[in-house]
Amino acid sequence: MSVLVGKKAPIFKARAVVNGGEIIENFSLDQYIGKKYVIFYFYPADFTFVCPTEILAFQEILSEFTQRDTVIVGCSVDSEFSHWKWLQTTPNEGGIKGVTYPLVSDLSKTISENYDVLAGHYDYNGEGEAVFIGTPQAYRGLFLIDKDGIVRHQTINDMPLGRNIDEALRIVDALQYFEENGEVCPANWTKGKKAMKASQEGVKEYLSKK
Repeated sequence: MSVLVGKKAPIFKARAVVNGGEIIENFSLDQYIGKKYVIFYFYPADFTFVCPTEILAFQEILSEFTQRDTVIVGCSVDSEFSHWKWLQTTPNEGGIKGVTYPLVSDLSKTISENYDVLAGHYDYNGEGEAVFIGTPQAYRGLFLIDKDGIVRHQTINDMPLGRNIDEALRIVDALQYFEENGEVCPANWTKGKKAMKASQEGVKEYLSKK
């Protein structure tokens, strides 16, 4: 897997469903540069099992991210029409109705490839035909992108392993605390806890108080 931390987030333009049902052309993360932090995450497929629990969990605390100047954007290899249909399906029927943040369509799989979360690759068989080796879906990748469009954090889970959405919120808090205060965030840091100066003296002071 590629390490994108510290690099410019790969750019793209793609169809997406926004506001729970509006299909738009040429959706891009570039619209947020200079304005918002972005949690950009991938999930394997619509109408599956672990995926709706994550998608709805982000929606449940969307206001917390909004308060932190952070937008949530999801992406899978499904079409925009599949996204739209899933968004019209109620949770008690396995759907994600009520989700308002954008869901990007990566039908060509190029976005997943550029973020290096695609679970497989193209190759050629003995007859010279292009075939896909593996599962043509995205792993559960998550990327925190700052206001300059730089990736500051990434995690990638295998498909059966659902993410902790509170951890995504915590990492936003940690980045913003560092940017605002210049102090680094130690293990298990959460908002409101003490951080430390990035120096030997800072480490000594922090550890002496534990």
